[in-house]
Amino acid sequence: MVERQRAGVTVPQCTQCEGIFLDRVDRGVLAEMENDWHTSRGPHTRPLPRITPDMEAPPPVTPARQARSFIDALFG
Repeated sequence: MVERQRAGVTVPQCTQCEGIFLDRVDRGVLAEMENDWHTSRGPHTRPLPRITPDMEAPPPVTPARQARSFIDALFG
């Protein structure tokens, strides 16, 4: 295994299969950086809200509500 630094995250990489192995926290950090990268490029849309412990649950979905996205349709 070889450890490399990428964007402040230590990424262990297998020297034989070249697979990378990330901790859950590191994967989350890289996902947030990816989200921020896309936010700063391309069409300017509202970024997804970051989930924090003090947030309240959204109101219940009513059947007449139209989905705003594919994911919203799946879990709505």
